[in-house]
Amino acid sequence: MNRKDWIFAILLVFVPISIAWNFLRWDVTIVFLSACLAIVPLAAYMGKATEEIAVVVGPNLGGLLNATFGNATELILAYAALEEGLIEVVKATITGSIIGNLLLVTGLSMFFGGLRYKEQKFQPVTARLNSSSMNLAVAAILLPTTVQYTSAAIEESVLQRLSVTVAAVLIFVYCLSLLFSMKTHTYLYEVGDADLDQESGEAVSVKKPNLWLWVGILLLVTIGVAVESELLVNTLEEATHKLGLTTLFTGVILLPIIGNAAEHATAVRVALKDKMDLAVSVTVGSSLQIALFVAPVLVIAGYFLGQPMALDFDPFELVAVAVAVWLTNSISNDGRSNWLEGILLVATYAVITLAFFFHPAPG
Repeated sequence: MNRKDWIFAILLVFVPISIAWNFLRWDVTIVFLSACLAIVPLAAYMGKATEEIAVVVGPNLGGLLNATFGNATELILAYAALEEGLIEVVKATITGSIIGNLLLVTGLSMFFGGLRYKEQKFQPVTARLNSSSMNLAVAAILLPTTVQYTSAAIEESVLQRLSVTVAAVLIFVYCLSLLFSMKTHTYLYEVGDADLDQESGEAVSVKKPNLWLWVGILLLVTIGVAVESELLVNTLEEATHKLGLTTLFTGVILLPIIGNAAEHATAVRVALKDKMDLAVSVTVGSSLQIALFVAPVLVIAGYFLGQPMALDFDPFELVAVAVAVWLTNSISNDGRSNWLEGILLVATYAVITLAFFFHPAPG
């Protein structure tokens, strides 16, 4: 095993620790922190299992599996919060995942890759398509929020129906984007796929992975993520209060970093190997999944759970997402990157982090 695998293997010890401490009724802060640490390796092994299964089932179905499970950790975590009625935490996690992937992870990838290579290139056509998709996502949360703030007399049920309808449109667009990338225009994404094979560092072998073994691992890991997410959500409010953090800061900054830790490491690692196509695919692709699939699914799920979650985001969160999308689009549209552009993205994320840290908890 390499260094990363050893780290994830060691962090797995926090799975039984968090469960045991919860049953022993120890301090909620300890349960919360141990659950956070436990989710990191579980998310990593979920991604690994999905990749191994994709090798067996083929590129088309494999691509669908990767797209579905790419943000499964965030979806499970947000769903657990949704069941508990923590609507604002769910919305904060959605915006935080988009901001973190676009600014922090893309920025770190460009910075570290730029230190080793003077200039790195990636597909400008794909970058422009991703930019347009992210603009749609911003519009989808901007318009319901605008409707709410410009119509004082609007009923909550009307806003909820609007949000469910918009969510259905976004899911439809997401399905079309899968069709585009995996069927009609696969040639635009072939570089990233080839790089993914090379990044694994393994020679192509005739012997394929054991399908049922990895399906079993995926099932166990998914159950583990669900259990740890439940522990985290149940202790979130009390633990964050004791730690001196607001739920807004925890949802926007802390939880997305935990859920995306494995993807963050992958993006930076492949950028260091001059595979910026793959790095951008991981970071921007993850943001698109959150915006076009995870968020709409949560809106529809909330409707049926009796926990109505409308797409009326806090204006401060909306501004942060718009800034992240605008800056990432302006930097990536030319298909080139360097270390200074990476610093610009990371610095913007740092400013947004500080703003959320000092932002008072919403009433």
